[in-house]
Amino acid sequence: MPLSSSDPLTTAVTPRPSGPSLATPAAGIDPRGPRFGAAISATLLAATLLLGTQPAALLLLGVSAALFLVGTARGAQGSVQGLLFRALVRPRLAPPRELEAPAPPRFAQLVGLVVTGSGVALGLTGLEGAVPVAAAIALAAAFLNAAFGFCLGCELYLLLARLRAARR
Repeated sequence: MPLSSSDPLTTAVTPRPSGPSLATPAAGIDPRGPRFGAAISATLLAATLLLGTQPAALLLLGVSAALFLVGTARGAQGSVQGLLFRALVRPRLAPPRELEAPAPPRFAQLVGLVVTGSGVALGLTGLEGAVPVAAAIALAAAFLNAAFGFCLGCELYLLLARLRAARR
């Protein structure tokens, strides 16, 4: 979600030249980083889905869940995908036109963790269909973010924040 002064849930941030400061939560994050991470996630989840109910699918979904766990704990910019983006992709790009708040993508990582973690847990109990179903749900969300920049988890974060604000 771009940072803007018109949204009471965020504060304005002026884009700065490229460098390590773009990854700090106070400065906002490059919105292309989470999209890159979503592309990696979508690739892993598509492979998981193609494996169906094979044991390798459960393992691959576990890898996806572990990546979401790191992203939840460290934020999208501190995730494995975020570190790859900063090291391999970001140096080749112009500075972003705008930065985004780090909280919505971090919440999206949590949503991905819940979906994939549930699939892993149910798969370990013997419910074979849980693995491809969880992979398909997470794949749909990751694909929307990677291809169109539409982050379902981020939108859910903003909806919940607005509902909390309305209750006060």
